[in-house]
Amino acid sequence: MKPAPKTFHVKSFGCQMNVYDGERMAELMAAEGLTPAAADAADLVVLNTCHIRERATEKVYSDIGRLRKDAGKQGRAAPMIAVAGCVAQAEGAEIVARAKVDVVVGPQAYHNLPGLVAQAAAGEAALDTDMPLASKFGRLPARRRVGPSAFLTVQEGCDKFCTYCVVPYTRGAEISRPFAAIVDEARALVDAGAREITLLGQNVNAWTDGGEVHNRRGLHDLIRELDRISGLSRIRYTTSHPNDMTQGLIDAHGDVDSLMPFLHLPVQSGSTRILKAMNRSHGRDDYLRLLDRVRAVRPDIALSGDFIVGFPGETAEDFADTISLVDAVGYAQAFSFKYSPRPGTPAADMDGEIPEAVMDERLQALQAALGRDQQAFNRASVGRTCTVLIERPGKLPGQMLGKSPWLQSVHVMGDHAIGDLVEVELTAAGPVSLSGTVRRLLAA
Repeated sequence: MKPAPKTFHVKSFGCQMNVYDGERMAELMAAEGLTPAAADAADLVVLNTCHIRERATEKVYSDIGRLRKDAGKQGRAAPMIAVAGCVAQAEGAEIVARAKVDVVVGPQAYHNLPGLVAQAAAGEAALDTDMPLASKFGRLPARRRVGPSAFLTVQEGCDKFCTYCVVPYTRGAEISRPFAAIVDEARALVDAGAREITLLGQNVNAWTDGGEVHNRRGLHDLIRELDRISGLSRIRYTTSHPNDMTQGLIDAHGDVDSLMPFLHLPVQSGSTRILKAMNRSHGRDDYLRLLDRVRAVRPDIALSGDFIVGFPGETAEDFADTISLVDAVGYAQAFSFKYSPRPGTPAADMDGEIPEAVMDERLQALQAALGRDQQAFNRASVGRTCTVLIERPGKLPGQMLGKSPWLQSVHVMGDHAIGDLVEVELTAAGPVSLSGTVRRLLAA
């Protein structure tokens, strides 16, 4: 048996959905009367994990060892350790055997975390990786206080089964939260201080209210409803799949003022042959035509993407297709990774493994092209006047940091409050951020 914890710390790895889940787990523990603390002082440490890449998985085991070692150096008992998230879902029994942690809870069961912690304190096994059909969200505490920009999960799971991806196995099938529940949580977030909400989902644009096909509401309908909430100034959404990018959603980018001009639309490769091997269900030309349709309604939109280099069988010609797609699109931001085989996925058993040195070389070339285009987008923004949402203090005295409509980090000077919307003239551009001069404070 272990003493019931009085303090807790949640550390989240990976995507924005994990950040949201981590926030909700923190709210759960706070509702149980526990107090937040630093990781090296907490009685309970929750490691909210990501399973997308091998290094992310190994980092979890490294953190478990470090937490115990640091506690020993401090002369205190090791904290109770809970492993949550996608690694917990994929490797629950192995984590218990390998790392001897106290609690293991999957991403669809974390609403049961308080009960699992109580079981562990009583010396009982505490593992829950079920994927119940019943929504966990109704069992989470009400949102109390949030920052000016908040995440809101509206959809979970994935039915696409890309051959490299573990998400369908760790998050389950695509499930959409009810329309009314989302709107209610959005209102609660605004009441708690949010001025911007980012709608989250593994395939967020697959969200549907589940109604009859002829009158089923989609993400664009949800966005238009959230646009009516007083005090909500900005709406974003991520991550999208090209196959679920409907005309209704494209049109919303043209006529919903609060929907920010930013679209994260992963493509993964510029080679149609590799996209087919990935089971992406779209080709290179399909993707480019889709971007043309989006730009037709919102010419100033900033585009973001995800890329994998070194997928099994990727040739030099396939990689050249990826570079040429990057050149054609001109991404404002992007994420790029070397292929990492995940156990249980079809790609893990494919022939044509790419040598590590070749993957390194290709990744460096891709990131150079992406960095070039991000800097070009930032430089082209200089001279624009736009709204910036102030999110936190900067590193310099009197400096504040906020986000432009295009999700760029913008540094300004002045006595501005967190949560202010200010009109800013963008005056200088760096590789990953801009500077600007505040012209006026905008009304709430």
